[in-house]
Amino acid sequence: MNGFKYTNRLIHETSPYLLQHAHNPVNWYSWGKEALQRAKQEDKPIFLSIGYAACHWCHVMEEESFENLPIAEVLNKFFISIKVDREERPDLDEIYMSAVTLLSGSGGWPLSVWLTPELKPFFGGTYFPPDDKWGRIGFKNILLRIADLWQQQRKEILAGAENLSHSIRQTNSVPAEKFALGLDLWKKAALLLANMFDEKNGGLGRAPKFPRPMDLSFLLRYHFYTDDEKALHIAEKSLQAMARGGIFDQLGGGFHRYATDEKWLIPHFEKMLYDNALLPVAYLEAYQITGNKFYAEIVSRTLDFVLREMTSPEGGFFSSLDADSDGKEGKFYVWTKEEIYSLLDKDAADAFCLFYGVREEGNWEGKTVLHLTLNESAAAKKLGISQNAFAEKIKKAQKKLLRVRQKRSAPSIDNKIITAWNSLMIIALCRAYQTLGQDRYLSAAKKAVDFLLNKMYIDGKLYRIYGKGKRQRPGYLSDYALLTAALLEIYMTVFDARYLILAVEINDLALDKFWDRQAQGFFFTSVDQKNILMRTRNEFDNVIPSGNSMAIRNLFALYQFTGKKEYKDRAYQAIFAVGARVKRSPIGFPVLLSSLETIWAKAKEIVLSGNRDNPLFDQFLAKIHEHYFPNKIIGWADPKLQRSHPEAANWPLFVGKFKDDVQMFICENFTCHAPLTSIADIDDFFHNYRATTKP
Repeated sequence: MNGFKYTNRLIHETSPYLLQHAHNPVNWYSWGKEALQRAKQEDKPIFLSIGYAACHWCHVMEEESFENLPIAEVLNKFFISIKVDREERPDLDEIYMSAVTLLSGSGGWPLSVWLTPELKPFFGGTYFPPDDKWGRIGFKNILLRIADLWQQQRKEILAGAENLSHSIRQTNSVPAEKFALGLDLWKKAALLLANMFDEKNGGLGRAPKFPRPMDLSFLLRYHFYTDDEKALHIAEKSLQAMARGGIFDQLGGGFHRYATDEKWLIPHFEKMLYDNALLPVAYLEAYQITGNKFYAEIVSRTLDFVLREMTSPEGGFFSSLDADSDGKEGKFYVWTKEEIYSLLDKDAADAFCLFYGVREEGNWEGKTVLHLTLNESAAAKKLGISQNAFAEKIKKAQKKLLRVRQKRSAPSIDNKIITAWNSLMIIALCRAYQTLGQDRYLSAAKKAVDFLLNKMYIDGKLYRIYGKGKRQRPGYLSDYALLTAALLEIYMTVFDARYLILAVEINDLALDKFWDRQAQGFFFTSVDQKNILMRTRNEFDNVIPSGNSMAIRNLFALYQFTGKKEYKDRAYQAIFAVGARVKRSPIGFPVLLSSLETIWAKAKEIVLSGNRDNPLFDQFLAKIHEHYFPNKIIGWADPKLQRSHPEAANWPLFVGKFKDDVQMFICENFTCHAPLTSIADIDDFFHNYRATTKP
């Protein structure tokens, strides 16, 4: 490190990633008016570097190149250098990642792109070594060559930048196409996923392996509607392999970002909030379908990790934990056999090392990434003790080693709070409370929702980022859509009508700010977003559900609540706006595909009536959540709704259901069956439900 000899403009930022570069000798700017005007005034190309705080190779490039004084001098002389946190500015990341992918066939972070002062990209890549090596040109030589070309071959550079910008626009402008919205598309997606399945190790695709929780949730849905045992097998084998592998933190809980190998053994050690929100939902769904308590345990250990290590005092959730500590990837998490025997008595160490695959030689760089090698029963049998005695030894050993680990130099935390990612965690916590009944999850969800509403939603405007006591950056479609989804989920958990009314309000703001009035569907950036090359659409479900897919799901749900036909019409228009892409690559849209079940799978509207304090109310509710029941909304015909929110009381969902006694109404398209009044009635309903729901 440079010992804080230098300080640049990034010192005034709140992003931990940008602050990591505040003492580079590079004259960094953040993306904004000052940098963009200076590029034009000085007639210099822009060097744009995009990364994020938990990115290992971003740290490597910083140390090798951005703290390298000779390289910094070249950057400062010939370029306007802009540093961007991709989590703060996903719009810029998407535009310029598209450019690099078109140029090189692949992308990644750190993202390194050179732009004209008009923001048009003309060259780019990802990580560059500082000097020529591994058959790759070094970063310094690239800079010098581009600087020379900018002076000597400007006309060619500008023409290339224009062509590349046109190509990016083309990738974002696929004409709308209607297509059949039935089960055939699901079958195609399920078959494509099955072809990607690693039967030996679980998971989809080969190394490096990502968890892909939305694909696994889709397969569970597909199994539910078709009884396809292969889909269930793929989901279960993958979920179990991840939970038993090194990608899951066997001591502290929570999932690392991805595995570098096919066996889920060696992770890339960063932990992202969104993974630890989306994966528990998939495990909860598997638990509801199979009753396997192992899945519920993984949910609890993951969410408890988030509440313990990624939660702010105000109730929001931090973005990520770094992969590195003391400058070395994974150092915080790995063990040697010698360490374990020095900390535990011999019997406990024997049990622990057997259970978690700890060997003298290690499994990664001479140390061991913990992973489950046997189940408790088999391990206990091998040691000649009872399963209960074995489980107790492991539990005590875990606690002791976790206490020791907590004294190590911990990975740094990216403590910015992102509206979209927090919304995903709120949904996970609500689902966990519904299914597992643990009050701490509901308490955390309510605190987080109130944090977002009080700190991030001000005067009809939603913000994306909160850090150092400040909110900033206008929200993107994903922020609006995921917060709407979170508000609907917490309404369906606690039935506070305030959340439902706010979901409608924020959904309507999203329609106003992001709807593409020409081509239909949704833009990712707001109509009032400034200083960007173009408005993109961000339609594929990637590491998180796309804002487009979630907005469509919200529109269908809000139509079921309100009966407002415009919501259903807009949902269809948004689906057909991506029709050509969905038909060509359905596995790119697992969340959107799941939304289609509302159309063809006889979506259910459930309304509970009666006094919320009546024990029967919670018994009815518990029965609903006991089962895997994906295609539903739940409301409460609260007598106070007629006074507090008369417009909602007149929605078709609630009309005629304000009863004194506890009843459960099951409706389809606002047509209801006779109300259920006993637990036996509800058991009968769920017994027959799958047969009545199949397309």
